[in-house]
Amino acid sequence: MQGLADGYFVAPYTVAHYLAQGKPAELSSDHAEVKAAVISVRDRIKKLMATKGKRSPTSFHRELGLVLWDECGMGRNAKGLGRALARIPELRQEFHESVRVTGSEASLNQELERALRVADLLELGELVVRDALERAESCGGHFREESQTADGEAKRDDERYTYVAAWEHRGDDAEPLVHQERLEFEHVKPVQRSYK
Repeated sequence: MQGLADGYFVAPYTVAHYLAQGKPAELSSDHAEVKAAVISVRDRIKKLMATKGKRSPTSFHRELGLVLWDECGMGRNAKGLGRALARIPELRQEFHESVRVTGSEASLNQELERALRVADLLELGELVVRDALERAESCGGHFREESQTADGEAKRDDERYTYVAAWEHRGDDAEPLVHQERLEFEHVKPVQRSYK
């Protein structure tokens, strides 16, 4: 929780300072990747603006937040993570069928910006849940109810979960692929913690 709180206050200043110091490389707007990105964003915007649904982007954002808070918070279990993994794709489909973005795409439109962010957060939220479900251990600040000692302490599983994971998006209708890289600890070894 301390990391979240510190990150909330420190990250915006740190990132802004870093970006202000950097000089981005020149990239022509005629570059194939730039053209593809522009077309992709324009298509996303047109779809969102054409939906004409009844729910605001904020309502979807709140619902996603509640699903993640309730089922994928600091205390979690496989059953709740399974419920979240079932609900988030449904919520994403509802979003694309029922979102209402007011205003115009031709001018500064904070509601459109919010809708684009929520669309991204729906994808990210699903990956967070997938990763939490894949990692069936208690580690760090996350307590997996199925992975605890007899006296209720968090139980690590360093034999199976000493790795870094990165999830690869393989298309909207395809399952993401997880890539894992083992971590080797030469000098400091992970140990079981006790908070009692």
